[in-house]
Amino acid sequence: MPPARSDLQRTELPRQLPLMALRSTIVFPAGTIAVQMGAPENLALLQANPEPGLLVALVVAGDTEAADPMRLVGKVGVAARVHERINLPGDTVQVTLQGLRRLVIGDIVSAAPYVTAEITPARETAGDAAAAQALVGRIVTAAETLAGMGERVPKDAPQILRMNVGDPGRFADLAAGNLSFRIGDRDAVLQRLDLVERLRVVLDRLEGELEQARVLDDVKRHTEVKIEQHQREFYLRQQLRAIQAELGEHDPGERDAAELLARIEVAALPEEAAREARRETERLRLLSPAASEYHVIRTYLDWVLALPWHARSGSDDIPLAAVEQALDKRHWGLAEAKERILEYLAVRKLRGGDPLGPILCFVGPPGTGKTSLGEAIAEAIGRTFYRISVGGVRDEAEIRGHRRTYVGAMPGLVLQGLRRAGVRDAVLMIDEIDKMTAGGPSGDPTAAMLEVLDPSQNRGFVDHYLNLPFDLSSVLFICTANTLFDIPPALRDRLEVIRISGYTIEEKVEIAWRYLLPRLFAEHGIDDTDLLFTDEVLAFIATRWSREAGLRNFERQVATLMRKRARRKAEGELGAWVLDTGRVETLLGPPRWAADEAEREPEIGAVTGLAWTADGGELLTIEALRMPGTGKLAVTGQLGEVMRESVDAAHSFVRSRAAQLGVEDATFATTDLHVHFPAGAIPKDGPSAGVAVTLAIASVFARRPVRRDVAMTGEVTLRGKVLEVGGIKDKVLAAYRAGLREVLLPKGNEKDLRELPPEVRERMHVTCVATMDDVLAVALLAPAVRDGTADGPADAAPRQGASSATLASGRSDVSTPAGTST
Repeated sequence: MPPARSDLQRTELPRQLPLMALRSTIVFPAGTIAVQMGAPENLALLQANPEPGLLVALVVAGDTEAADPMRLVGKVGVAARVHERINLPGDTVQVTLQGLRRLVIGDIVSAAPYVTAEITPARETAGDAAAAQALVGRIVTAAETLAGMGERVPKDAPQILRMNVGDPGRFADLAAGNLSFRIGDRDAVLQRLDLVERLRVVLDRLEGELEQARVLDDVKRHTEVKIEQHQREFYLRQQLRAIQAELGEHDPGERDAAELLARIEVAALPEEAAREARRETERLRLLSPAASEYHVIRTYLDWVLALPWHARSGSDDIPLAAVEQALDKRHWGLAEAKERILEYLAVRKLRGGDPLGPILCFVGPPGTGKTSLGEAIAEAIGRTFYRISVGGVRDEAEIRGHRRTYVGAMPGLVLQGLRRAGVRDAVLMIDEIDKMTAGGPSGDPTAAMLEVLDPSQNRGFVDHYLNLPFDLSSVLFICTANTLFDIPPALRDRLEVIRISGYTIEEKVEIAWRYLLPRLFAEHGIDDTDLLFTDEVLAFIATRWSREAGLRNFERQVATLMRKRARRKAEGELGAWVLDTGRVETLLGPPRWAADEAEREPEIGAVTGLAWTADGGELLTIEALRMPGTGKLAVTGQLGEVMRESVDAAHSFVRSRAAQLGVEDATFATTDLHVHFPAGAIPKDGPSAGVAVTLAIASVFARRPVRRDVAMTGEVTLRGKVLEVGGIKDKVLAAYRAGLREVLLPKGNEKDLRELPPEVRERMHVTCVATMDDVLAVALLAPAVRDGTADGPADAAPRQGASSATLASGRSDVSTPAGTST
């Protein structure tokens, strides 16, 4: 038979007891409860005291109090006896606790392995008996009302309370233990030593529950019984809000809204952005977290708050000396490009960072250091660098962002780059801007770039996703392109073009010594004692395997040599490899380019022309062949309309000069002519092959060989005038890399010779011509005599393999729109 409550109240307690902290429940005096223990300190307590009937001090403790036992001093707890222990899976023990009497926690005696504290029996005060009985009656009535309304009250709870009205203290404990009180409310009842105050706490809690139940009842009466699914969800949501309002709690959506409003205040957004963010937050507050629109708005607000509205990575001051030093440190040569960059930045410096003016655009072949130039500028002026690749972008929304009505909508590439950069004054490099697709069903992304790159408009750039103005004027935009002609004129007009041409053989060798070799040695785990290079070897590699304008293929060939040495070293081979031309050819395989390929004997109908591609300058052989026929003209080689018209004009000019060339007029009517441009798989267009085509046709009709040690370029009119063309620097460098030392250029391009590197100007002989008569005088040799005949097979066609160069990739001469001269 269980002991009476009075006996439990008189239980003698020691001066010190181990503390057992409970987080989700509590046992009141004279009560019994089964609790599962999993906290390490409680398990340590039970393991250290395995004897039955263990006396402990129970106390309700949160996370902060469990971590700091000193917070428990002065708190009211319950002396309890541990009666039964059952070991459960997962390091859990279920114990049966019998409450004895209230106690007060005193000083902490020890904190490890479990907490032990001094305790004193609690002294309860009875208070006014009449007031206590009145409170008891009201509590019983409220409990019966709640039970009748079907709320979370056990059906037998009111009857249990009525059977214990004679003892107000015990009554209050029973009410707190049997009704649906939270742990915080039960602890509040436990802490009250005055019986009247204890009863008042119980009554306040029950009356709050009763008022909430009445609110719910009103909501149910005013809600239609048959409603659609979304109306039902709204009804349940309103019920939930009413319950939480009565309990003083907040739903997750309310917490998110409060958090977002606090972040908006801290972010100090511009006025319009802050106003829009607050409006969207209020919309968010009205939605359920389960609604799809909730996540759309939340993502939008996260984007607004993540953008760098005010953050900066540096000042507007531009240290020109540091920029020049950084450019020289990372790039060899490119003197003109560096000079233009410094001039551009000097203007921005003097204007106090004012961005008005064109945007820098580096134009040049691949592998010439355009992207790394932008990185060097950002490093020198202390700004964050971020690269945006727009090659292949064909949708306007990629630049300006998607509207939020689309699934998966997000801002455009510009604002994405700024978010990742984390500052509003970053250096944004828009890479491969010439590769953007202009026009189409999804809009024109190049047109969207107009606002981004125009300093007079981008102060209020509006992304479709944000629909808010964002100031891009602090951003230093740098664009890169391989060819300027693929950029629309309106966008090109906003760019400050800095041309970066290819490297000469000497420059490649110098760059290898200064930059490539130290880096590649470190990357391959070897050093300069394992593999010995010389200037001759590096020049041999650049001449025979890497004649492109850039450095990437040159670097790959050098890296191939290092990989082969690294493998042998890993296999245990010691000593140094001293490279010479023979060993390089053994290691790299057959050269891609033959030695002095461009220097060949004069031939009839074969002319070395100069072409321009997005990869830089190239040599292009033009072949002409005559045969008996009816005067037909055939042109092959996948040519554009402009180049075909150039062949027609050249043919007409040669016919007009028949007498001077010693060609009878009847020959044109009885001879068919075929003009071919090798590398037939590569599209070619543009007028700058006119000089070479005219010379090839004149050579084959006059049966006079053409000098093959001379390369040429220029447009020809019907009157024989030679007009200037573009890409002179790249074309001359291509001839120089191929071993040619003489070129024919239009007289109008004489001004472009100053762009050539000094060593090229010194070693190249350039002849500027104004008419085709000048070209014929320089390049067309005297007739060859072959066995007394004037038209043998050798004269009719060039020798097999006469082509001096073929295009590696891209478009020849002249990948330009029809009607535009290169």
